[in-house]
Amino acid sequence: MSVYDVLQTIIPTAIFFAAPLIFTALGGVFSERSGVVNIGLEGLMTIGAFVGIVFNLTFADRLGAWTPWLALVAAVIVGAVFSLLHAVASVTFRADQVVSGVAINFLALGLSLFLVKKMYGKGQTDQIQVGFDKMDVPVLSDIPIIGPLLFSNAYVPSYIAIALAFVSWYVIYKTPFGLRLRAVGEHPMAADTMGINVAKMRYIAVMISGALGGLGGAVYATIISRDFSHATISGQGFMALAAMIFGKWHPVGAMGAALFFGLAQSLSIVGQTIPLLKNVPTVYLLIAPYVLTILALAGFIGRAEAPKAAGTPYIKGKR
Repeated sequence: MSVYDVLQTIIPTAIFFAAPLIFTALGGVFSERSGVVNIGLEGLMTIGAFVGIVFNLTFADRLGAWTPWLALVAAVIVGAVFSLLHAVASVTFRADQVVSGVAINFLALGLSLFLVKKMYGKGQTDQIQVGFDKMDVPVLSDIPIIGPLLFSNAYVPSYIAIALAFVSWYVIYKTPFGLRLRAVGEHPMAADTMGINVAKMRYIAVMISGALGGLGGAVYATIISRDFSHATISGQGFMALAAMIFGKWHPVGAMGAALFFGLAQSLSIVGQTIPLLKNVPTVYLLIAPYVLTILALAGFIGRAEAPKAAGTPYIKGKR
C-alpha cells in the first residue's frame, strides 16, 4: 500500500468523523466568547441526536429524500430551545455555569432515554433507512491528487461544517455582532457602559451553541450511528469541548483541532488496514487525541487563555 493509498483511506474518514465535532466546537466558541462556559455540549449533542433520529423515523415515509435535512433542522431548533435552560440558570439566576452544564448533560441523557423507552418500548430506536449518501464534489473531485483526497467519497454536512467554521470566524471577528459578543466575554461592564445588553448577547450566544450542538449530535447520529441509544453520544461533546480549548477559542482553530480528533478516530477504524498501524492496539489510537489534548493544555503547544469573563456572572453596576 502506497502513501497516497493510505491518505486516500484516512483523510475522507477523518473529515467524516470530524464534522459533528466541528459543529459542536463552534457552538462552544460562541457561548464562551460571550462569557458563558458551556460544559453541556455533550447533553446538547445527545438531545440533537435523539431528535434527529426520532424525526427521521417518524417522517421518512412522508418526506422522502428531504427527511435527513429536515431532521437536522428539527435538531437545531430543539437544541437551541433546550440550551435556554443553561442560559436561564447561568445568566438570569447567575448559577455556577459548570454545575448548570453538568446538569444539562444528565438531563438530556435521562430525558432522551426515557422518551425512547416510552416511544419504542426498548432501550434504543430502530435503524433509520433514509440518510445522507456519499458523493463526489463536481469538478473539484477531478483535480489530480487533491481531488480524490478531499472532495471524493464524502458527505455534504462535512463540507458544510468546514465552511461554517470560516463563516463563524467572519461573524465573530468582522461584524458588529461579533464585536459585541467578544466585548461581553472580555469586559461586560465596559460593554454595558457602551449600551450593549449583556444578558441578551449571552442568551443569543448560548442559544447558538445549543443550535450547533444539536446539529452536531444529529449529524453524528444520522451519518455514523444511524440509531439512538445510551451509547450514541459517548464523549463526543467533551471531545468537541477539548477541540474548542485546543483551538484557543477561535473558530478556525477549533475546526483544525476537530479535524485532528477526527483523524485520530479514523485511525482507530481503518488502522488495521494500514501496514504501519496494523499491530498497534486500537485502544491506543482511541486515547491518543485525549492524551495530546492534555499535553496541549499543559502548555506544550502554547498557552490557551479563555475569554477573561468566561464563567463569571455579570451583575449590573457591580465591579
